[in-house]
Amino acid sequence: QVQLVESGGGLVQAGGSLRLSCAASGRTFSSYAMAWFRQAPGKEREFVAAIRWSGDWIYYGDSVSGRFNISRDNAKNTVYLQMNSLKPEDTGVYYCAACEGRGWRVYDYDYWGQGTQVTVSS
Repeated sequence: QVQLVESGGGLVQAGGSLRLSCAASGRTFSSYAMAWFRQAPGKEREFVAAIRWSGDWIYYGDSVSGRFNISRDNAKNTVYLQMNSLKPEDTGVYYCAACEGRGWRVYDYDYWGQGTQVTVSS
């Protein structure tokens, strides 16, 4: 059974940084992509970034490109999202997700974590 556990959320001022972690377990993920999505109150879930465990594909959403960086540690089965130059509009619940292959849409992903709250104050 696949488990994804996010951590690292919190409250930060605009312009600050946070690093989220997603620990994955339950299967071999070598052919999988891992992604981060976020959801603000009253809005649809939005793609943030994705990476394949093989490292041959990385993709960012337009709203975070140049500010966020996704990476993975294969030995720890953990994916990270380094978030810099945070803005109030980055506020939301951040979810880790996994799928075989690659994708950037919500329905591409089969497995989801419980989410971690990120709040950026102005």
